[in-house]
Amino acid sequence: MGKTKLSIQLAKALNGAIVSADCMQVYRQLDIGSAKVTPEEMEGIPHYLIDCMDPREDFDVARFQSMAKAAMEEIYAQGKLPIITGGTGFYIQALLKDVDFSESSGESLIRRRLQEEFAQKGPAALHDRLRQVDPKAAEEIHPNNTKRVIRALEFFEETGKPISDHNHEQKEKESPYTCCYFVLNDDRSLLYERINKRVDLMIEAGLVEEVRGLMEQGLDESYLSMKGIGYKELFPYLRGDMPLDACIETIKMESRRYAKRQLTWFRREKDVIWVNKQDFAYDEDKILAFMLDTWKNKCKLT
Repeated sequence: MGKTKLSIQLAKALNGAIVSADCMQVYRQLDIGSAKVTPEEMEGIPHYLIDCMDPREDFDVARFQSMAKAAMEEIYAQGKLPIITGGTGFYIQALLKDVDFSESSGESLIRRRLQEEFAQKGPAALHDRLRQVDPKAAEEIHPNNTKRVIRALEFFEETGKPISDHNHEQKEKESPYTCCYFVLNDDRSLLYERINKRVDLMIEAGLVEEVRGLMEQGLDESYLSMKGIGYKELFPYLRGDMPLDACIETIKMESRRYAKRQLTWFRREKDVIWVNKQDFAYDEDKILAFMLDTWKNKCKLT
């Protein structure tokens, strides 16, 4: 059982509605590459933050937090329980810890200057500068994650403080919510095997055609939505610069690396409840029962 199916079973058992914490499924037209839940898979369970933004729009953690809070208020008003589902750990942390983004200045002059510098010098130069002023942030942020590198440099110039210190302060906050933070886990080799198979299935389902259609609409790697794994890797093939097989292997490699980074992220989160599938002999009913019992016990203690 994957997180999509499991979240729907939880929602059925707990009178819940699902809020997606996936930074790609929020975009319309990004269906195959984002492994977006289909209407049939939803089984009548309400889903929020899916198919609600144009791929030309930017979506970041502060916007996610605002939209997710609004969705949760609507769910609570209906007498239902919000179930946050997705693999973007930073987004989940921002919501559960109610991280303060008020120091973010939006489209500041500093940000525009850094964006221009990125266009001229490339990502390595900005990441090197970040390493000088905030080594911890540089270690945690991938050099190609330009948006976060720029934000970290912008924060340092605005406040004189490393963003890693600010993030640590926010991370240590207690959650204002009664919540259980479950993370599904599996044997590393099985996880990687499943990732490779999933990429093959995406290609069979028409991922290349999906990206081609987006490209024909004028979208390219400069758009945030097109920086997602499964999208940016196919543009070289569609431009005739790389063979398809090589691009597919890159998608698989980047997907495995992303899974590893996310697991590393979750291991740093002190409130995580690990659900190791092998401990339940891969029995879906046992996994679901464990999660429901854990939630009920948590509610008794609060």
